[in-house]
Amino acid sequence: MRLSTKGRYAVMAMADLAVHAQDKPVALADIAERQEISLSYLEQLFGRLRKGGLVRSVRGPGGGYMLSRAGADIRISDIILSVDEPIQTTRCSPGSPAGCHNNKGRCLTHDLWEELANQIYLYLSSVSLEDVTQRRVLGTSGLIQGFEATAAQ
Repeated sequence: MRLSTKGRYAVMAMADLAVHAQDKPVALADIAERQEISLSYLEQLFGRLRKGGLVRSVRGPGGGYMLSRAGADIRISDIILSVDEPIQTTRCSPGSPAGCHNNKGRCLTHDLWEELANQIYLYLSSVSLEDVTQRRVLGTSGLIQGFEATAAQ
């Protein structure tokens, strides 16, 4: 999966929105300041998130953005797919039977990378925005770093 800046920033901004909304709209300028993301970049991202049905805008004084539904009902994969291209780990066109070689064949590692994309998508689909904001996303990354530090000694 090619997780671009768009996807990462969209998840960061949506988490910020979920934490700070408290039944009132949040101005993009406030999110931009807290997350250190360009306001114009956030405007582009939120246009896509709105089209994706994940946020709604409120106009006028005190306006801004709100989540369109509860954070528990928004999957991280929904956010990323709203602002990014589909998850892709191979050079081949998604869904195409033709491979990435000149002769249209698949490379030996094609299925490996395709399955990696599937696993990433499944993982991101299993995590809700609420899981992120409530810090319920626990994994082995800390253990791996701890292992590497111990192994290096």
